[in-house]
Amino acid sequence: MTRTRAIATAILTVLIGAGTGSALFAEDAPLASGGDSAVWAADATGPFADDASHSAEGAEPAGYYDMPEPPAEDPLAELQQKFDALASEWEDHKEELDKKAADAKKKPTFHIGGRIHLDYWSFPHASPGIGFFEHSDPGDADFGADPEDAFRFRRIRLEMRGDILETMNYRLQIDFAAPGVGEMKDVWVGFKELPGNQDLRIGNQKRPLGLDHLNSSRFNVFLERPFVIETFNSDARRLGITMYGNNSDDSLGWAYGVYNLENIKSDGEYRGDSLQLSGNARLFGSPWYDQTSGGRGYWHWGIAGMVARPDGDSGPVDENSNEARFNTRPEARSESSWLDTGRIAGAEWYEILGFESIVNVGPVQVTGEYQLNWVQRDNTGPDLFYHGAYIYVGYFLTGEHIPYNRGSGTIGRVKPFENFFLVDRCFGGHGTGWGAWQVAARYSYLDVSDADVLGGVGHSITGALNWHWTAYSKLQMNAIYGEIDEHAAVGGFTEGDYFIFGARVAIDF
Repeated sequence: MTRTRAIATAILTVLIGAGTGSALFAEDAPLASGGDSAVWAADATGPFADDASHSAEGAEPAGYYDMPEPPAEDPLAELQQKFDALASEWEDHKEELDKKAADAKKKPTFHIGGRIHLDYWSFPHASPGIGFFEHSDPGDADFGADPEDAFRFRRIRLEMRGDILETMNYRLQIDFAAPGVGEMKDVWVGFKELPGNQDLRIGNQKRPLGLDHLNSSRFNVFLERPFVIETFNSDARRLGITMYGNNSDDSLGWAYGVYNLENIKSDGEYRGDSLQLSGNARLFGSPWYDQTSGGRGYWHWGIAGMVARPDGDSGPVDENSNEARFNTRPEARSESSWLDTGRIAGAEWYEILGFESIVNVGPVQVTGEYQLNWVQRDNTGPDLFYHGAYIYVGYFLTGEHIPYNRGSGTIGRVKPFENFFLVDRCFGGHGTGWGAWQVAARYSYLDVSDADVLGGVGHSITGALNWHWTAYSKLQMNAIYGEIDEHAAVGGFTEGDYFIFGARVAIDF
């Protein structure tokens, strides 16, 4: 019996190998200390010798149970060894990443972006006067003809931006919406992190005047900007130099700079003996910004000013044009400006003062601006005063909100709670996501008629429906009713009214 148990012990030891603990069967079969798992016998006959001969001796042969003891392995030690190996590999990887980051700072960075805005515009109603404001040249065959419906690309922009090492940056943005003509938008180089928490930009850039102009066209609630914004800061961008700054918690910000008045988007240069400069400044703040809700509640205020020196005496032989002109389209993409002072003869100076405000509470936003414009002339005619304003209310039916950028004092990108999608389900039916839905209404007013310069007085009401498919794509629709009066007579008409419908598919990347 004893020998049978010994044989079984030896077989089990061979099967479980060196990985088992040495305590198994310790009472009856002590294990030897070695690496071999074979059973060592004390004589030539081995474990299969005659039972009687061994039992007569009364004891098992010496060394009968001796066999090598498997090495004792500590699982925790093995785990620690693997952990140390992983830690070493991670340190090597981190050093490689740090080296790449350090090398990257030695080279300018490069990022590509862009946007596509495809519009449809329809003019289902236009009174006779509107046709003459749209086609106002008596020498043209379509003089006085009604505005025509149109599909058109409003914007096709590509941009490149990045950093030049650690203290400079740049942006290059070109619009290709006009066939065969590339138009400069933002083309500037900058110095960042200057003393006083300020940045400096030199080049073609937006002048700090008018909240709705400073808001990106990617984020604006309506298809086109209000009368007053386009009139007093047409196209916004000019060649100049701007300093931007903020206080430590971004509750207060400012921008100021000097610019040339002429829009050089198509030819990239200004020529003329008169510099035609303007000085601009903007101060803004957000005394209430609800950090707890992620910025779903805030109040923005701002005040901006501009002092400009146009060349009111420029003539046909001058290479520069008189930039004292205030004009705008009907908050839609018509061919011509329907409110237009023309170039104001004798204009020597003009000053613009603007006020802006946003109140946002969750899905509701109320925004408005008011701007005043004083024009001083020489003895060509009396001084002039123009002004305009707008207010709008927006509401998200699906509960989202319009974010706010405290650093720039502008609105940001809407992010739907759920993106729009429509797909087939694996087990039948369809899966859908609604995206974000917003409705908005705007009233806009502009008066650019005074004394002998009659650009017209405009009133406009716009209703908007915006369907945000994703944070980077949307469908916008506007319905616009407007009236114009006190306009200089064109074809015998000084007033008119209109109804316009517009739609846009917009994406950006």
